[in-house]
Amino acid sequence: MAFTKEQVTQLESAISAGVLSVRYADRTVTYQSLAEMRKLLKQMRCELDAATGQPRRRRIVRLYQSGMGNG
Repeated sequence: MAFTKEQVTQLESAISAGVLSVRYADRTVTYQSLAEMRKLLKQMRCELDAATGQPRRRRIVRLYQSGMGNG
């Protein structure tokens, strides 16, 4: 399925607003959960990046703790 940038934007907006329903053009889609929406968003971004030839960048987060941690 070919996704558009507008569909990605609409799904991102719905996720940030905390709603499970998204309106795409002439139809409304209601998702089961936030996890399902995030999974679809990841798929949409990957497919759009592949179609435009842009590689996905991975983010690495490193956490460090100083001290003994015995609070």
